[in-house]
Amino acid sequence: MVRLALIKDGAAAKNRAKTLSSPLFKRQNADRLRQIERQIKAVDEAILALIAEDALLKAGFDILVSIPGVSHITAFTLLIEMPELGEMDEKAAAALCGLAPMSRQSGRWTGRAFIACGRAIVRQALYMPALVACRFNPDLKARYDQLKAAGKAPKVAITAIMPKLIAYSAEAGH
Repeated sequence: MVRLALIKDGAAAKNRAKTLSSPLFKRQNADRLRQIERQIKAVDEAILALIAEDALLKAGFDILVSIPGVSHITAFTLLIEMPELGEMDEKAAAALCGLAPMSRQSGRWTGRAFIACGRAIVRQALYMPALVACRFNPDLKARYDQLKAAGKAPKVAITAIMPKLIAYSAEAGH
């Protein structure tokens, strides 16, 4: 949570920098950006230290970062936001992070399926690794290409890959 707040503060400061005209305000904003970067680095180091102290967290972290496309930051997010990750199957994990398709229907009318609810932070953290996996992981690239060939939109196909990343970590025994 603290890291996410710092990231948002940094984005706001970067956006603010585009409109500042006063040299004093530009300097103060640049100082604030450097301070945010130092704080993010300190938070990352603290998280790594906590992971190193706990054998179970360390094992889960090592499994997560071994998945192509999953960075330290994504692994941090998954460990913090989904501590129950290794204890459930792929469908339950997908539902928990809001990646399970929900169908909308009433009587004979059937709407399009969509994803909803769940843990938005996890969904956001998995998007870029899924994008990388669609390009560089042979199994997931084949699945992505299959979905695209079936007429799915690129973002829908990427979203369908996201639960597979969670399944990789669960299969590895997180």
